Amino acid sequence: MAKKRALISVSDKTGVIEFAKELVNLGFEIISTGGTKKAIQEQGIPVLSVSDVTGFPEILEGRVKTLNPLIHGGLLAKHDDPAHQGQLEEHGIQPIQLVCVNLYPFQQTIEKPDVTVADAIENIDIGGPTMLRASAKNHQYITVVVDPADYQTVAEELKADGQTKLETRVKLAAKVFRHTAAYDALIAQYMTDLAQEETPENLTVTYELKQSLRYGENPHQKAAFYKKPLGSAFSIANSKQLHGKELSYNNINDADAALQIVKEFSEPAAVAVKHMNPCGVGTGKTAYEAFEKAFAADPVSIFGGIIAFNREVDAATAGKLREIFLEIIIAPAFSEEALSILTGKKNLRLLTIPFDQAKKPEFKMTTIEGGLLVQEQDRYTLEDATITIPTKRQPTEAEWESLKLGWQVVKHVKSNAIVVARNGMTIGIGAGQMNRVGAAEIAFKQAGEKAVGAGLASDAFFPMDDTVEAAANAGITAIIQPGGSIRDEDSIKKADEYGIAMVFTGVRHFKH
Repeated sequence: MAKKRALISVSDKTGVIEFAKELVNLGFEIISTGGTKKAIQEQGIPVLSVSDVTGFPEILEGRVKTLNPLIHGGLLAKHDDPAHQGQLEEHGIQPIQLVCVNLYPFQQTIEKPDVTVADAIENIDIGGPTMLRASAKNHQYITVVVDPADYQTVAEELKADGQTKLETRVKLAAKVFRHTAAYDALIAQYMTDLAQEETPENLTVTYELKQSLRYGENPHQKAAFYKKPLGSAFSIANSKQLHGKELSYNNINDADAALQIVKEFSEPAAVAVKHMNPCGVGTGKTAYEAFEKAFAADPVSIFGGIIAFNREVDAATAGKLREIFLEIIIAPAFSEEALSILTGKKNLRLLTIPFDQAKKPEFKMTTIEGGLLVQEQDRYTLEDATITIPTKRQPTEAEWESLKLGWQVVKHVKSNAIVVARNGMTIGIGAGQMNRVGAAEIAFKQAGEKAVGAGLASDAFFPMDDTVEAAANAGITAIIQPGGSIRDEDSIKKADEYGIAMVFTGVRHFKH
């Protein structure tokens, strides 16, 4: 009776020698290729080359090795079908019972900063995915292993019963199809970028599991956190957690919101976020000064929130942070003294992110029932805008600074959005209201007397002059908004009536 056969061909050789030894001890004959065959052979393990089985040499610089009926017949034949078995016997094909394959390192290749297109193309595996898919399709009879983490399970089942359980083979086959789909998705993405296709007829994306989460937005919702292969290092998915308990679903969402806002600033800045909206933003000459302003902007809402800095957190800033209850602090770095101070709070999560490694903006994907919306991230700044000033009065230098800060923040606030700013800090934020004047009134109530002489930023135009009227009553002296309403003239007249300087940017910043 012919020995059972196992075909092993791997790029990732983790644990493969030990696995091959186990298989030989269990009565398998090993077939292998190239570097894998050499590695197995060097350990004194008997091994056949694919060429020994096919009677045909590897050709085209190794591009064609396993693409042969003597291999794929052994992979695809039904073991309990007399017609299939008769054809195998007729053509001298021996069945293969186990396949252990992983693929050319395409992802690792294109991650290299100096990779050439030729290198990338050469690392697109053809034979490997074909063997994997054939074996996974035939999982009723074949055990297929793509992940070294599964070697032990397979070996233990073979030792116990002489074969793996069907349930195990189904799980392994499913993993194979996920693996090859993810592999092909990366290749498709690379080739789509190479071809400069902006809206391909099929969008293929893949993500890797980073962690299972205890629950989602609410305890009754299951959730998990996935990261994008080749995604930006400037990401919560690629952050380094220095301290604190595991991140939750809401933590991750809020942390990303804070990160997106704080990266708007080149000067030292601190951003406090609660429920995906900023509750306080401050800028200054140091991280300490920036945080003082962010805290003062809304000392109530910051409780239980998330703080993001774009500068290292030093001991003085850490001392202030330790005084309040926070969920997460994000920064490029923490000084040793700051870490010593903050790690005294057991559950406080401390994350570092390399601010100098932000890649080009990625597309934002939003799921809907049965579909997906895809758009560019909103990276439009005042430097990109065509500024016009339709009012009689121009903003003063101080008002301009307030307007710029408001404009940087308002695009990160849920629409309808109004941000009131002054002296390098937000003093009032109105978010997510069904009408604009409602959002403004929330911001003015929060700002109180500090609104006198402040600047106001709106994410979209004023459909009528009521927001300008409310702004004037609150003491606002300068406004920045996109303009473009059919009733712009009403707002301009109202601003002139109260001596308010108003800036049009021509750019809307909806955020839903």
